Amino acid sequence: MSTPPISPSFALSLDTLSGWRTTLARRLDEASRFLIDHELVDASAMVQMAALRERLGNEKLVVAFVAEFSRGKSELINAIFFADTGRRVLPATPGRTTMCPVELAWDGEETPALMLLPIASRLEGQSLAELRLQRRAWTIRALEINDPDKLAQSLQEVTRTEWVSKDTARDLGFWSDEHPQDNPPVDASGRVEVPAWRHALINYPHPLLKQGLVVLDTPGLNAIGAEPELTLSLLPTAHATVFILGADTGVTKSDLGVWRDHLGGQSLSRFVVLNKIDALADPLASVGEVEAQIDRQCAETAQTLGITTDRVFPLSARQALAARVANDDRALIESRLPALEAALGSQLLPQRRLVLEQVVLDGAQQIDSHVARRLGDHRRQLAEQMLELRGLRGKSGGKLRLMLQRVEAETIEFEQCTVRLQALRVVHSRMLKDALLGLSSDRLREEVGQMQTEMKATLLNLGAKKAFVSLCARLRVLLEGAGKRGDEIRDMLGASFAKLNSEFGFSLAITRAPDLTRFHEELALIEHSYVQYLGLTQALRLSQPKFMEQFRRMLVSKLRVVFENASAELELWNKSASSQVDSQLRERRRNFRRRRESLERVQTAASELELRIKELEDNDERVQGFLRRSRELLDAMREQARAGPVAGNDLISLHMAPAESPVRRAQQA
Repeated sequence: MSTPPISPSFALSLDTLSGWRTTLARRLDEASRFLIDHELVDASAMVQMAALRERLGNEKLVVAFVAEFSRGKSELINAIFFADTGRRVLPATPGRTTMCPVELAWDGEETPALMLLPIASRLEGQSLAELRLQRRAWTIRALEINDPDKLAQSLQEVTRTEWVSKDTARDLGFWSDEHPQDNPPVDASGRVEVPAWRHALINYPHPLLKQGLVVLDTPGLNAIGAEPELTLSLLPTAHATVFILGADTGVTKSDLGVWRDHLGGQSLSRFVVLNKIDALADPLASVGEVEAQIDRQCAETAQTLGITTDRVFPLSARQALAARVANDDRALIESRLPALEAALGSQLLPQRRLVLEQVVLDGAQQIDSHVARRLGDHRRQLAEQMLELRGLRGKSGGKLRLMLQRVEAETIEFEQCTVRLQALRVVHSRMLKDALLGLSSDRLREEVGQMQTEMKATLLNLGAKKAFVSLCARLRVLLEGAGKRGDEIRDMLGASFAKLNSEFGFSLAITRAPDLTRFHEELALIEHSYVQYLGLTQALRLSQPKFMEQFRRMLVSKLRVVFENASAELELWNKSASSQVDSQLRERRRNFRRRRESLERVQTAASELELRIKELEDNDERVQGFLRRSRELLDAMREQARAGPVAGNDLISLHMAPAESPVRRAQQA
């Protein structure tokens, strides 16, 4: 019996998605070069194109793996993402398990390295987001990626622990007098074993990481509970979370604690793995009986966690890794890993594709409208010049002088608009300042400070949840206020543009005000995560000044990202709306200068008239060609976005022949 074909792995699906993003970025680069080389866009449009390019080039896909100790989590990560290396990238041998949260990613501006944040940094009250920017706070060790033994030895560092007193363990968040059943063991000297590191960052040039994949390896309930930023920032923003259980143990009490406190819900981004099904093999039981036992475990797990059975994936990560290293397709199928990879690929990646597709389509539409408006105004001015010059055919020199006088008069009359424009800028600047005031960092700190005061007013911070919900309500009001002021600015500019168009011949157009809905959604996600987190246990922790300071810093850091992005989007829209005024003002002045020069040339030599008309006609054809070409380029980008990633036969053959995989090619290079 032949081995059935294997569906493309999640790694291969991600590779296909990355190829699509790269093609989109290339299409955008081609369009951008053409538009900039021919001066068809202004500064604000160039900023928009640069932002879109950065989004395509730096889009991250975060997959978090969460499990209690000894569930085979690191082995599963190795099997899914790093089997093509022919070795274990993460430590996954018995007795040597990851002790601190680990992020695997690639930053091309840095050298391959292991960055380790000492556990003692937790006593300083600074958040991970702040410490990421402080290189001196980390212990940095270079990785020798071409030496497998040295690489594996270096990464063993994430398993290191140290022994501390109970008081220190309590301050670090690893010891709880209220929940002694969750405390780690104590040695004969009364010391507690804790992780040596608070967080680890592995900068590793793996092809998948280069494509924007970020793997978050999160160990154990104690590690999650001690580091609130994991629960409140990293895990909620992960695009997918894989929760690993032991098939031989099912859902233990600590497993259930992790799920209920940090991961619960039926989001499509949640995947549950029953690992180690190979441990259920029984020489005294038939294959059918073992299969029935696995099915029962899946059903019981789904019922306990409150999810459907199609979210539970029984597999053997150890068998899968061995099968991939040995290029054994049959053993890989028997490990059942392809089912999980198919679910990740079919549910997660299409969602990311749709998000990027919409971003590209919206960006292309804005650029297209900008170019069409800019070139349309240029063609209108060319038409006016041609009409004026054609009217001079057969006219006397006196007529030419009158035309020159009229141009001078129109120029003087047009320059009167500068007073109106200056008044418009003053009003616009004041309205924009008012709109951005509620989104400022100072205002955000004030609101968080009020929440902190309300928390302190209650016994042992038991009112933490209520104070936080009140904070979120106030922040929603600020976002709504900014959105309303954005609409008011749009209405004001729309009325002003209409008058300027009518009185001074501009062709100003106002686009829709920015939609701040996604920032409301981000705030709602933060609120959900924090409300779930702020139970009785955390209220007691918040009574500790150091923990409260860390909580406050982390919250401000998280909220600042939302408010700064909302402020930047509102400000960029306003700059885009106002920049067309400056652009058209320059173009109108340039047009008056061209008209004077044309009439003066015709006045000097009668033969110049037909030549100048021909120049204008050629110029109009050239502008029409620019418009056609820009639309061709933007249409190509839109078509590429709508087409989505397509896995060709060459990609499938790469998967079926691991020796020629992208990873191995990188190693050979």
